[in-house]
Amino acid sequence: MMENYFLGISAFYHDSAAVVILGNDIVAAAHEERFTRIKHDQRFPEHAIRFVLEETGLSLEDFEAIAFYDKPFLKFERLLETYHAFAPNGLRSFLSAMPVWIKEKLFMKKLLWDHLKSIHGRPFAKKPELLFPEHHLSHAASAFYPSPFDDAAILTIDGAGEWATTTIGRGCGPSIEMLRELYFPHSIGLLYSAFTYYCGFKVNSGEYKLMGLAPYGIRANPQFHSFRSAILDELVDIREDGSLLLNMDYFDFATGLRMCNDQKWEKLFGLPKRMSESDLTQPYMDMALAIQDVTESVVLRLARTAKDLAPSDNLVMAGGVALNCVANAKIKSSGLFKGIWIQPASGDAGGALGAALSCCHIWKNTDRKKTDNHSDHMKGAYLGPCFTDMDTQRLHHQFQATWKLYSDFDRLCQDTAQLLADGNVVGWFQGRMEWGPRALGNRSIIADPRNPEMQKRLNLKIKFRESFRPFAPSVLAEDAAEYFEMDGDSPYMLLVAPVSQKHRKNDIKMDKGNLFDRLYQLRSDIPAVTHIDYSARIQTVHRETNERYWKLIQAFKQKTGCGLVVNTSFNVRGEPIVCTPRDAYQCFMRTDMDWLVIGNCLFEKAGQPEWQESQNWKQEFQLD
Repeated sequence: MMENYFLGISAFYHDSAAVVILGNDIVAAAHEERFTRIKHDQRFPEHAIRFVLEETGLSLEDFEAIAFYDKPFLKFERLLETYHAFAPNGLRSFLSAMPVWIKEKLFMKKLLWDHLKSIHGRPFAKKPELLFPEHHLSHAASAFYPSPFDDAAILTIDGAGEWATTTIGRGCGPSIEMLRELYFPHSIGLLYSAFTYYCGFKVNSGEYKLMGLAPYGIRANPQFHSFRSAILDELVDIREDGSLLLNMDYFDFATGLRMCNDQKWEKLFGLPKRMSESDLTQPYMDMALAIQDVTESVVLRLARTAKDLAPSDNLVMAGGVALNCVANAKIKSSGLFKGIWIQPASGDAGGALGAALSCCHIWKNTDRKKTDNHSDHMKGAYLGPCFTDMDTQRLHHQFQATWKLYSDFDRLCQDTAQLLADGNVVGWFQGRMEWGPRALGNRSIIADPRNPEMQKRLNLKIKFRESFRPFAPSVLAEDAAEYFEMDGDSPYMLLVAPVSQKHRKNDIKMDKGNLFDRLYQLRSDIPAVTHIDYSARIQTVHRETNERYWKLIQAFKQKTGCGLVVNTSFNVRGEPIVCTPRDAYQCFMRTDMDWLVIGNCLFEKAGQPEWQESQNWKQEFQLD
């Protein structure tokens, strides 16, 4: 039987994206932000769609169906009922939101077809079906169908979809059954985002900063316990099954233009909202730890409920909260499930994938394909654009760039490994761009994890971001147990694990001194990837899915005896991860990176022509 193509789209909230699947084969996927260079771009993903069409050689008429990742009418119903329930509060927000809905979003089919016709460039001889799976079904499908499991409990947790904020389901074969839902406004995702806002970070992008800040909190501090008690006594009522009720007297997100009532929070916590870019003091660290602790408790309770409702040895997860790798690790260490798989694009971008997969398996009732060796269907999440050495050589015409071209990739890996061992920071650009928010070795900045100055240098001189932010290790899969206390794999950087005891420096006082005193203490013999609590957010690198990256780390191990490197995304603060060789070269020249590898080409900073771009470029970024 001939297999059909499906196009999935997410748009108009944040992280717009497009995906093409053929049967159970994920052919291409990309975030719109990577092309427009606007971080978390929410606009219709025109560039991402053009890419997936070009990658597959398809026309829009070739698709059986095009799926949008949620149901706009249901979301509009939720907005109207919420404004009605809270009236007269929220009038200003209502008047702001309604014109956009009345003009555009209520007519989503027309809006989508107008955009699609613009891409198609001519009248449609045959229109695909246009389908609208529910938001949380899209998330659930993105988690279950690409997973390596025949059956699994499905846990989806985010801010909010149409009505649902948390769902538990069961996946078996080609079917997904939704078993339980928690409804807006009661949401652990929105609670976490409210603390993201109150601690001075940007909602929908700064939640991972709050997670990274939490380990600097001190459990022995009375203020930590005071914050935690205030959360549990006043802000949220958490039930044994993980469901919860928010005290909406403290929150403005339902009808207002802010996440919370700043005055009431200041009275409750005795701490004002932190202003963005201001100093991070210990009370905000303790607050971050308090909400992270509460969130982990909720997520673990939800996992237990999922196990009860959908008995299975396996759990799959999606939704923005599934990017909280510390909470994920708590589920893994609990032993509730033998297998856990998390969608690498768990946020709204991943909804595009789930929408397309829902068409395939639910709408068309197509069976799932088996994979070899119990591997997933994500192809390592390397699903975006790729470029050739000829594309790289255009940089000479654009910027007068110079490089050394290698005919032997193994030789390039050996030379790059030596550069890393000598203390250099290297931009590493290979193959297809990653799908999801993490750089996984194709659009990465890499360095020597043994260097005690590397975290500080990368944060301040390369990434131009907050100094407390930790970096992740990319470790050879076969060497992971040598460095970290973990079982199994973490190919998508979605789990944390402790650094093994034999690699630690055990005389460190983590609860003494200010942030910087604690930040720059030598905690292990791989200090650049060891967080203050001795944890690391791990990417296991597998030869089967990324041979070139694996070869580089293997060459570094041969030089140094160390089977891992520092891996951070190839971008600076306020920019998306680089997509093209041009993006990579510009980022390289704007920062203190020493060397750049694009494909088989090695660029030395000292060998490049003088960079003419405005020296005020850093101030021009929209900081996140």
